[in-house]
Amino acid sequence: QVQLVESGGGLVQAGGSLRLSCAASGLTFSSYSMGWFRQAPGKEREFVAVISWTSNYTYYAESVRGRFTISRDNTKNTVYLQTNSLKSEDTAVYYCTAHPHSFHVVIGRTDYWGQGTQVTVSP
Repeated sequence: QVQLVESGGGLVQAGGSLRLSCAASGLTFSSYSMGWFRQAPGKEREFVAVISWTSNYTYYAESVRGRFTISRDNTKNTVYLQTNSLKSEDTAVYYCTAHPHSFHVVIGRTDYWGQGTQVTVSP
């Protein structure tokens, strides 16, 4: 049974930082591209970032490029999202997802999702 468990969310002031983590189990982590999505109240879930299984490919949504960094540790079966210079519009539930192919992660056509972690950015 595949499980993706996010953590690290919280309340932070604008301009602050958070490091989100997603611990994976039940899959061969080093064979999966991993990604982050987010969903704000009243909005659809949107792509944030993806990293390939070798970490040699990363891609970001334009709204977070230059502020967020995705990384992974295949020895810990964990993917991270370092979020810097946070803005109020970054407030959302952040979800982790996995698929063998990065393209499927980017378009959200994946089979595995975590339960999400809340990030709230105060003005």
